[in-house]
Amino acid sequence: RDLARARDGAGAEPAAALEGGALGEAGGPRFPTVSGKATYYDADGSGNCGFEPTGDLMVGAMNQVDYAGSEACGACVSVTGPKGTITIRIVDRCPECAKGHIDLSQEAFAKIAEVSLGVVPITWSYVACPVSGPIAYKIKEGSNQWWTALQVRDTRYAVKTLQAKVKGAFVTLPRETYNYFIAASGLGVGPYELPVTDVLGAVLIDTGIPLKPGQVVPGAAQFPP
Repeated sequence: RDLARARDGAGAEPAAALEGGALGEAGGPRFPTVSGKATYYDADGSGNCGFEPTGDLMVGAMNQVDYAGSEACGACVSVTGPKGTITIRIVDRCPECAKGHIDLSQEAFAKIAEVSLGVVPITWSYVACPVSGPIAYKIKEGSNQWWTALQVRDTRYAVKTLQAKVKGAFVTLPRETYNYFIAASGLGVGPYELPVTDVLGAVLIDTGIPLKPGQVVPGAAQFPP
């Protein structure tokens, strides 16, 4: 697979039309610290972000505002509470939670506060996920040449946009709240050329991504630190 990498889109033609987003507005790799509160729920790693259950329960559900239409999905967050600091991954949405609020797994909550408290004040900020290996694409079950849904996962930072080359031109795919990018008219039989931009403006371009519904397909590289 071919690969192009750039900060702020430099040297990557498909990124020219992309705009900065909610998570990237901090500028650079340092994100602002947010004050809020934490609660907990019975988590298994699945949720509105469309990820499968996992044995790693250092996860949480982001409030409706900061969820940003699923842009927060897969992002890692450093959370500090009364007992200490942990890093979690966002896997779900908390519709009733106010801005700044993160609903943690009970296992994660127990590392920053006494579970008996139920609700505690926290500060949090986005951080790089401790990934190894390339990004990956989940091809949604039911996808075909006439309707295609793609999810980008295993990324160092949250994903801002996904584009696809259609009839020689790059188009930006709309994103659903369940964390899939949708080509309502399909992308053809494949393989696909897919430029992906993270919230800090880094761009990866994968080619040769096949149409394999229900499967996870690895890309060629990872976003830079």
